[in-house]
Amino acid sequence: MEQRSAEWFAARLGNVTASRVKDVMASGRGGSPSVTRKNYMMELLCERLTGQQGGMDLSRNAAVQRGVELEPFACMAYEADKDLMVVETGLVMHPTIQGFGASPDGLSGDDGVLEIKCPNTATHIATMQSGKHDPQYEWQMLAQMACTGRKWADFVSYDDRLPEELQYVCFRYEFDFKRAREMEAEIKAFLEELAELEKEMRERMGSKAA
Repeated sequence: MEQRSAEWFAARLGNVTASRVKDVMASGRGGSPSVTRKNYMMELLCERLTGQQGGMDLSRNAAVQRGVELEPFACMAYEADKDLMVVETGLVMHPTIQGFGASPDGLSGDDGVLEIKCPNTATHIATMQSGKHDPQYEWQMLAQMACTGRKWADFVSYDDRLPEELQYVCFRYEFDFKRAREMEAEIKAFLEELAELEKEMRERMGSKAA
């Protein structure tokens, strides 16, 4: 299944995906459910009821489009750096949690996943200076590892606007069992709540149809 294909978008409908796990994990004041979490649940509920993609239109986002165009070059830089071949993959569903899946940018070696970001130049330089991956993507990478059964994620930041020696940087993020269990428990609770809302809405639809 090719990423960003019609089949790929259809397979993602109504499911929690790795790139949005941070929204599931977001908490409000005092640990209460956040507005971000509520909005994501409503987005998935609408997808399940309408069969149409909600949220951001990826095809109209210039930054996302730039990332899509640069991703093959970033991947080639990574393959040259690590001396290996990256295997492309589509949506990988979690082995035990129905409704939860991930689409890594590639499978690396026997134990890794690849996550590529092509941010603005300031963010790329900041990541390079920090000496580690951008922490805002930890939930995404952890979700990818949980779905694929892999042990680490290589985070690549790439910017072709800089001189060649500064265009590429890679940092490894190791699987965190404790955080993964916390994440999976929260996703299960989120999906159970979503299923209840869907059931309620379908019952309303059924009663009106009758």
